[in-house]
Amino acid sequence: MTKRALAVLTAIVLTLSMATAAKADPEAEPTQQWRSYWVDAFNEGIYTPAQVTRLVQDAKKINANALIVQIARRYDCFCNRALYPRTDAAIAPLPYDPLDEMIAQGHAAGLEVHAWVNVNTMWNSATPHSSPEHVFNKHGRSATGADRWLNKRYDGQELMGNNAYMDPANPAAVNYIVSAIQSIVREYDVDGINLDYVRYPDFNSTTTHSDWGYSETSLARFRAATGRTDTPLPADPQFSDWRRNQMTNLVRKIYLGMWQVDPRARLSMDGITYSYGPQTMGGWEQTRPYAEVLQDWKGWLAEGIMDTVVAMNYKRNWMPDQKQMYDEWTEVLADWQGDRQAVIGPALYLNDIPDSLEQVRTALAPTAAGNTAAGWSGYSYANPTRAGVNQPLAVRNAERDKLAEALTTGPDAPFADKPAVPVMPWKATPAEGHVSGRVALHTGAPLDQATVTLRPLTTGGAPITRATDGDGWFGFVHLRPGTYLVQVDLPNRVVGQPIAVAQVRAGAISTVDLTRLIQL
Repeated sequence: MTKRALAVLTAIVLTLSMATAAKADPEAEPTQQWRSYWVDAFNEGIYTPAQVTRLVQDAKKINANALIVQIARRYDCFCNRALYPRTDAAIAPLPYDPLDEMIAQGHAAGLEVHAWVNVNTMWNSATPHSSPEHVFNKHGRSATGADRWLNKRYDGQELMGNNAYMDPANPAAVNYIVSAIQSIVREYDVDGINLDYVRYPDFNSTTTHSDWGYSETSLARFRAATGRTDTPLPADPQFSDWRRNQMTNLVRKIYLGMWQVDPRARLSMDGITYSYGPQTMGGWEQTRPYAEVLQDWKGWLAEGIMDTVVAMNYKRNWMPDQKQMYDEWTEVLADWQGDRQAVIGPALYLNDIPDSLEQVRTALAPTAAGNTAAGWSGYSYANPTRAGVNQPLAVRNAERDKLAEALTTGPDAPFADKPAVPVMPWKATPAEGHVSGRVALHTGAPLDQATVTLRPLTTGGAPITRATDGDGWFGFVHLRPGTYLVQVDLPNRVVGQPIAVAQVRAGAISTVDLTRLIQL
């Protein structure tokens, strides 16, 4: 018997033991394990109140405790009170608000509701959105200069068919994304935000680098940061690192932006797991998520700017090579989560029910290092089995019921219990604080990519260095309470007081102001 097979068997035994113990002691604390469906907004699920009712009932059938519900597909919102304009999809007419309805019915049933937001998919249609305020109408192909927020490939292409993508190196676009997410957290009682497409696009010439990031704004900022005057090749290591940092800066800004509005809201994201894991590829930096789409979710977990990675581990269990891929990513996700959380998200639509059951057990089994993932999320609610794909709604509903029965019924059913969503101690009872600020001239012009150093004065530890983003913003997360010196390395011909003192308090963001510098 292999180690992995033994681990899966052990998980089954542990599940049965916990179920027996819970029956023997009804007052025992519930286990903690994330359990959800992804609910995409391109299919039925939240278009009407009746669909929401059915969705909640179906979630309870698998003893789910959360739902990841797509609210913003392409900068349109299945809601009425966010910065994004209301979707043009054929949802029930106003005053119906899908997110309000989802929260009301979900919370009443004991389900957490996480608003799924696509980050870098700007638009996908030959027909523009009806709102003149939609970003594709204001900042798409009709815009010029810094007002043009479109990402661009090395070959000059901006559209892949009708697909348009947001440039994460554009400062105004970044600020819009952060403000829109804050508006959802502020206006709605969501339990968290789930980021999708928080990466550079696909449609690359190879699997070893990204062909994207060649907008006028992106190249200008890269050249200013590095002193280079050329146009870097897609495989240029310095340019790849710089673009990857743009994604990380965006995530960091979203994380602190959400903390500012609701410190207890969870930030999760849909992690890419293309192809084989680092065990086969020779390390994290050689994997396709890191190299091809420039998504460093491993680093985001380590820094603490991502609460939960929900990995899109979309593999066919019935194909040996893809089964190996699934097992490899499942193992490293559990081992890399550290003191944050990783959830395994298999593709239900690529597998029949027996294979999905096997993937559930693999996802929840301890690794060789003794670690377990935080839970499971099935993709997707609309297509719960391979047999149901492209079938009428009645067939897909019947397939979903069959899956629910297999998951919850029988002596070795993996979802027979009713666990709680895992607690986030770093947010529930925070012992650390954060620092953020902005570096700018007295005219308001930001200092882009200035070096900011945070030096502990009373807590010990090494200095931390960050570069400001395109709006002059910087952030440092999860610091021990105490006094810190914030120092900026100013460029030539800029003078002023580039030093501030930050008092870090547990659970709070200490804001420093470095916006009165003068350019000679």
